[in-house]
Amino acid sequence: MSPAETQQPPVPDDPTANLPLLELRDGLSDVIDTDPALTDVVEAFQAGTGPVAVDAERASGYRYSHRAYLVQLRREGAGSALVDPIPFGDLSALGDAIVDAEWIIHAANQDLACLAEVGMVPRRVFDTELAGRLLGYPKVGLASLVSEVLGYRMRKEHSAADWSTRPLPAPWLVYAALDVEMLIELRDAIEAELRREGKWEWAEQEFASILSAPPREPKPDPWRRTSGMHRVRNRRSLAVVRALWEARDQIAESADISPGRILPDAAIVEAASAMPADRDTLQRLTAFKGRGAHRHMRTWWEAIDHARRLPDSELPKQGPRYDGPPPARAWADRDPDAAARLSAARSSVAEIAEAHRLPTENLLSPDTIRRLAWSPPPDLSLEVVTTFLREHNAREWQIGLTAGVLTDAMESEAPKEQLD
Repeated sequence: MSPAETQQPPVPDDPTANLPLLELRDGLSDVIDTDPALTDVVEAFQAGTGPVAVDAERASGYRYSHRAYLVQLRREGAGSALVDPIPFGDLSALGDAIVDAEWIIHAANQDLACLAEVGMVPRRVFDTELAGRLLGYPKVGLASLVSEVLGYRMRKEHSAADWSTRPLPAPWLVYAALDVEMLIELRDAIEAELRREGKWEWAEQEFASILSAPPREPKPDPWRRTSGMHRVRNRRSLAVVRALWEARDQIAESADISPGRILPDAAIVEAASAMPADRDTLQRLTAFKGRGAHRHMRTWWEAIDHARRLPDSELPKQGPRYDGPPPARAWADRDPDAAARLSAARSSVAEIAEAHRLPTENLLSPDTIRRLAWSPPPDLSLEVVTTFLREHNAREWQIGLTAGVLTDAMESEAPKEQLD
């Protein structure tokens, strides 16, 4: 190493280290957990002006439910409020007070369901995370955007806290209040950038789509998402995974405890791989020696024993059920023409995304591309492909950018007899 190199200052691990730390401008307010206090907040936010910054804290990883354990709000003229929804159950009065305002939410898809559960449903929304994606920011977490756009460093230390804890510690409340401290300013700065880049109408369509989207349907066979499933090799072992997963899910839902705290996925996979012949053998497995696993040992053994006794006709299939095309990795063998269409379509969409500084998945859903490539409409034309995209919930700005190149990609890789 040269002397010049040794004299260079070290590069800090955190590029935001020299940014000013974001602090609460109005200090930390009391948690709203009584009817009189809630009435005051409702009146204050109803009298406030402009958009409302909204956030919610859940207890993911600790609780089975996805309910909100804290709701944070900020509005010009009203300041900030931290509302504990648990004593009330219903916050529709608060939701009604701000229903005509635009709600600024970071990663709205994560919070809208738990907010609706307590009666808070917006009519208009501005999603700062989604807007950041449309602008091509490489990191779209709230702290990253606040740092990049507004020049402040945010706290991150309580992001995985158990928000069902009562009383909530003051440092956690400061962290939660900071989540809405700069959202209004962030929203205004991002809107200006969207307009400069000609992406404002795109954002408006995306925000409207968030609110009009139907509730997500439960995925089939959720037990197949057990971590480590690739180690389970036969249908009988799959039946054990299914039985243990379902037994654990019932206990977790009843106790409102995260399933992984009842029995870790590693224990389910270990039992399915070992196939213990009796309860004593099960208890000797490493993953079943913990206090949580031991508490429900009888339930685990009954689930395993039931799976062991199932007739072959009732065993789960080796592969998951697909509502749509098979996994793309199998296309080259099953349908080379479809594989060629998919490759051409992906390449074309990726070029457009790069030209507009967008993540490809935000330009067009990968699932929509796969469905079109696997089974394209028989009478290919720009109008037909446009209709196909619209039926698969593509927004008009996405259709305008991609319908033409997708039509070309489907036609370029179509079998000659189809073109004739």
